Amino acid sequence: METGKRDLLLLSRISSLSQTALNHEVECLHKLLVTVERNDVFCRVHELATRTRITQKQKKILKAVSYMQLKPFEFLINKN
Repeated sequence: METGKRDLLLLSRISSLSQTALNHEVECLHKLLVTVERNDVFCRVHELATRTRITQKQKKILKAVSYMQLKPFEFLINKN
């Protein structure tokens, strides 16, 4: 399976992991992260608050986070 290009730091209590076991762990982590790192999941757990309103619209949230910094008086709120 192609695990993509990402940097992962894997800390394990088991000091003697074989290469195949390590590859299996990285593959499992990749599967887990792929299911979580999607735009619809991100927008489901965040709200965008401005001075006058709070929105849960996916298009507005993705537009706001596409910039390096949020505009003044825009706040990204995690619902968790």
